[in-house]
Amino acid sequence: RSSDLATYGTQIHEKREVREARFTSTVHDIVNRGGRCLIPVFALGRAQELLLILDEYWAQHPDLHDIPIYYASSLAKKCMPVYQTYINAMNDKIRKQIAISNPFHFKHISYLRGIDQFDDIGPSVVMASPGMMQSGLSRQLFESWCTEKRNGVIIAGYCVEGTLAKHLMSEPDEISTSAGGKLARKCSIDYISFSAHSDYEQTSTFIRILKPPHIVLVHGEQNEMSRLKAALIREYEDTKDSNIVIHNPRNTEAVELHFKGEKTVKVVGTLASVKPKNEANVSGILVKKGFNYTLVAPPDLAAYTDLAPCTITQRQTVAFGPPLSVLKYFMKELAGDLEAVMWRGKPAVRVFKAVTIVKDDNHLILEWTGNHVNDMYADAVLGVILQIESNPETFEKTANEAKPTYFPDEDAYPERSEE
Repeated sequence: RSSDLATYGTQIHEKREVREARFTSTVHDIVNRGGRCLIPVFALGRAQELLLILDEYWAQHPDLHDIPIYYASSLAKKCMPVYQTYINAMNDKIRKQIAISNPFHFKHISYLRGIDQFDDIGPSVVMASPGMMQSGLSRQLFESWCTEKRNGVIIAGYCVEGTLAKHLMSEPDEISTSAGGKLARKCSIDYISFSAHSDYEQTSTFIRILKPPHIVLVHGEQNEMSRLKAALIREYEDTKDSNIVIHNPRNTEAVELHFKGEKTVKVVGTLASVKPKNEANVSGILVKKGFNYTLVAPPDLAAYTDLAPCTITQRQTVAFGPPLSVLKYFMKELAGDLEAVMWRGKPAVRVFKAVTIVKDDNHLILEWTGNHVNDMYADAVLGVILQIESNPETFEKTANEAKPTYFPDEDAYPERSEE
C-alpha cells in the first residue's frame, strides 16, 4: 500500500541550489532597496532551514551585517534547542560544520518576542509565523508593510486555498485586513517553495520503486489530486504487469482495501512430532520474526527461538485486622472449597486453587502465579478483603454468627509447605 502525499500534484520543484540562490537574491534585493522583507513560515522544520541559509548568506556578505534578521515564533524558539543538540541527525554539511561551530547558534539572527519590542526603523528581515498569514505576527507585519513598494513578502511553503498567503500569490492590488478594512497592496510578492512535500518526479520515483497495488491520494486540493491521478494513470498504462489501482477520495470518504488474510505458520519441536488430524486445533506459542510465523510448545521455546519461558510470582501485602477465621468464612462464600496449606512455616489458605493467603500480624500476604486468569482471581479476593477491612465489626459479627466449622485446626495443617 502507498499513501501518497498529493499536495503538489504534477508540479515539479526547482533544484535546491536554484531555489536557495533565488531566495537569498530576492532577500538581498528587497533590503538593498531599503525595504522590509517578511517571510511567513511554519514554526518547525522550514523555519530552521531558512534561518541556516540566511545566517550563512549574511556571513558571506559583510555589507549586510548592519541589517537585522529576526525570527518571531515562540514555538520555533522552543524547538531550537532540539536542533542545537541533535546535530548528528542532520545532513553531512551540518555534521561537518559542527567541528568548527554549532550552525544553529546564529550570529546574525535575533529572536523577536513580539511586535511591541520591534524597532521598525529601517531595512530588516523578519521570519514570522503563521505561514498562512491568517492571523498572528506575520499578518500584523504584512498589514503594516504591504502599502510600501520597497517592501517584499517571500512565501516559502505550501498555502491552502482561502488563506491570505494563497491569495497573495495571485498578486492582488488590494487586500482585506483582519479588521475588515481594505489596504492597497504595493509590496512585491515572491513564491519560492521550500516545502517538505514531494513534487511529481519524487512521487513517481517512489511509486516506481515501491510498486504498490493500491495508491491513495491524500493531503492535496481536489484539482491537484485529480491531475496527479490522471498523470499516474498515463505513466503506467503501457507498463506490463502493472495493476495499480489509484484512489482519489474526498474528505471523510472511506476507502476499502481487501487483502488475503491467510498466513503460513511453521510448526516445530514436539508439536510437529505428531501429525495433526484434519481441522484439529494445535495449541502453542505463536512467534513472529519479520514476516515469518513459528508455532512452538512452551518447553521448546528456548531451543527454537531467542526467547525463554518464565514464571512471574505476584505478591501483595494489605492491612487486615480481623482474625483469620473471618477471612476464611468470606473466602468460602466467594470461592467455595478452600485448601489449607503451609506457607513458609505459617498456616495459609489457598483460594480458587491459585491465590495463597497468609495472615502476618495485622497484614495479609497474597501470592499467586501471574497470568490473566489468576490475576482476575486475585482482584476478586482483594476486593473482598478490602470490604472486610472497611467495616471489620460488621463482617466479624456475620462470620461469628455463622459459626463456620469447615476449617481444620491450625495444628492439623499438612506438613507440606510452599516457598
